[in-house]
Amino acid sequence: MAEQRDFYEVLGVDRRATSAQITEAYRKLALKFHPDRNPGNEEAAGRFKEAARAFEVLSDGDLRARYDRFGHAGLQGGRAHDFNDIGDIFEAFGDLFGGGIFGDAFGGGRRGNRPRKGRDVFCQVTLSLLEASRGATKTVAFARHEPCPTCDGSGAKPGTAPQKCDYCGGQGQVIQQAGVFRMQTTCPACRGAGSVIREKCPTCAGDGVTEEQVERKVNIPAGVDGDVRVRLAGEGEPGGHGGPPGDCYVVIEIEEHPFLVREGRDLRCEVPITFTQAALGATVEVPTLDGPKPLQIARGTQSGDVIRVRGLGMPEVRGRGLGDLHVHVHVEVPRQLSAKAEGLLRELAAEEHAAVNPKRTSFLGRLAEYFQGLGGADQDQQENRQAS
Repeated sequence: MAEQRDFYEVLGVDRRATSAQITEAYRKLALKFHPDRNPGNEEAAGRFKEAARAFEVLSDGDLRARYDRFGHAGLQGGRAHDFNDIGDIFEAFGDLFGGGIFGDAFGGGRRGNRPRKGRDVFCQVTLSLLEASRGATKTVAFARHEPCPTCDGSGAKPGTAPQKCDYCGGQGQVIQQAGVFRMQTTCPACRGAGSVIREKCPTCAGDGVTEEQVERKVNIPAGVDGDVRVRLAGEGEPGGHGGPPGDCYVVIEIEEHPFLVREGRDLRCEVPITFTQAALGATVEVPTLDGPKPLQIARGTQSGDVIRVRGLGMPEVRGRGLGDLHVHVHVEVPRQLSAKAEGLLRELAAEEHAAVNPKRTSFLGRLAEYFQGLGGADQDQQENRQAS
């Protein structure tokens, strides 16, 4: 699949462009590459679709923010369209500029009654880290429109029916002529429906739909991460003119764990140990998704060491193994000591002074050489000043 161009580059605007600048840039490109101006030109048709796709994303605040952060990958599974059919573009933007850059100039309204998919809806569900690792079945609630029960979706008062529009004769479009130009536009009386409602339904005020709260169960696979979306097909808004309904996207949010931090499919935790445990070795309990588990601390463990425990991380969503648990060890220094503990530490200090660790000897030696060098440099500077 060909690599998608940057949407700002497609429209020829700066990343800080305003909504008005984005709209104007799209208007110019849409007029330039419109199919009626470029009949049979596949390249122009491709540019026309590309511009529509870029405009849809950059003119929507949420989509634009997601695109700025994640690029094209951030739009996967969202409400942005692919616009494979030019008719979809007429549907989406045909009346964008008060009469339409397509309808007024080129008759894009001629496809106003074609079936179209309903809009997608979104909801959110929160999982614990344990639920995210095991998978869960949750009940989600969201709002969507349903056909009005009073008028069965017609929008007309019970006992009446929509009537053919007198202005356009039921066509949904009207033809206007100015000199040699003939322009087909959406009917202003019925807005392309071809019919008008004389007596509106008292329940839905003629809309034909009412907003309802819906509950659905969603199966969330093991291993999901935050901001992942689970699609409930066909649970979105109803389609137009007999088109299919949209989808519901369930956005996953993961609660913070009191001890574990997720890093991809791995988990990280910080475990404090005492000086004696670090020096002599010990078995300590560390937090895992299955509860505390024993972990062997080797003799001579240093503060900041990381112990990797395989297979105690998160599962892959596609079932390709488990991540690991990374235990970050921190050696705690006691703030208060008993008289006996202080005496023992003083004995240890005396022992260390008599038999200094080779690494420490190397460090102290290099430190002494460093300061001796600084002293020599200072002496040279003083001699130079005296000589001058």
